[in-house]
Amino acid sequence: MSNPPDLDILYLDNHLIAVCKPAGMLTQPDDSGEASLMDKVKDWIKKKYKKPGKVFLGLVHRLDRPVSGVVMFGRTSKGASRISEQFRQKTTQKVYRTLVEGTPEPQKANLRHYLRKEKTLKATVFPRPTPDAKEALLDYEVIEAFANTSLLDIRLHTGRFHQIRAQLSFIGHPIIGDKKYGASSALPEGRIALHAQSLVFNHPTSKEEIIINCPLPQNWPAS
Repeated sequence: MSNPPDLDILYLDNHLIAVCKPAGMLTQPDDSGEASLMDKVKDWIKKKYKKPGKVFLGLVHRLDRPVSGVVMFGRTSKGASRISEQFRQKTTQKVYRTLVEGTPEPQKANLRHYLRKEKTLKATVFPRPTPDAKEALLDYEVIEAFANTSLLDIRLHTGRFHQIRAQLSFIGHPIIGDKKYGASSALPEGRIALHAQSLVFNHPTSKEEIIINCPLPQNWPAS
């Protein structure tokens, strides 16, 4: 599969397309009018398959703008609805890699907090159940510890707003570059060191398990 210069296609069939989103790009269009990943994928499909009229592309999940990594779209309504259902039922597996300030202790743990999305578009974290706050669960494991930072693998069990960013900040280890959640310094172009590394799901028609991996970007910060 030959990739266009500005689109990193990780998986493609009649029902699905998965691409690697660069940090700093919108997953879907918003009011800003800036080009989004969804726009780019639609344009590529239209040109590649010489499709007249509008191209269908179903959004089944999102990544925050500062985050890089694998994003899946449905190319058919059946594919989109069946994959969306897997995300709702939490039968997909998502693994993120992140570089954080300091080294969490213990080096492998489950985090359970309660998150409330504020009007400021920031998540507030509570250690126990709180009105209007939703349960947030994730597992983290330190892969490698450096002098002032650590590389972690994150497995999400819930998909709350800014969940990984807010929970890691709450335990005192904000993601590198994430000034919004207390990081000591920023990265270029508003990026943060959080990357959706892999996605595991069952194919919407064949039911076989599909594993999609997206390597770390070349501009990943040095440890």
